[in-house]
Amino acid sequence: MTATPEPDHETLAEAFWSVARRLRHLTHDTVAPFGITPGQARALGVLKRHGGMRLNELSEHLRIAPRSTTEVIDALEDHGLAARSPDPLDRRATLVALTTEGARIAAAVGSARSAQAEAFFSRLSEADHDALTRILRSLRE
Repeated sequence: MTATPEPDHETLAEAFWSVARRLRHLTHDTVAPFGITPGQARALGVLKRHGGMRLNELSEHLRIAPRSTTEVIDALEDHGLAARSPDPLDRRATLVALTTEGARIAAAVGSARSAQAEAFFSRLSEADHDALTRILRSLRE
């Protein structure tokens, strides 16, 4: 006979996914005023940190399919936040980089997300914060 958890007794996995969903919703709410999606915000962040790159490199950084990366960059181009250019080393390849406005929005989004994370995790004591950081880094590896 397998034991079933009591309805009010949440498993570790359930608690983790509940927090992950909450963070996803907070991220959506944080980037929405900028007129972008969380996926577009991630792309802006990668381009801000690493500079211009080929679309396939961006796909690898974002861990999404190349077709999805194309859609993200199409939307960022429509907003004037990113621009494509031919790769001077390979005429078949395309580079993508932030525009001046894209760099400004990327910085603003980064600041807003940092403030959101600070507010979210501020409920933890310093010891709990340090322990959670250590645990998540361990699980990530």
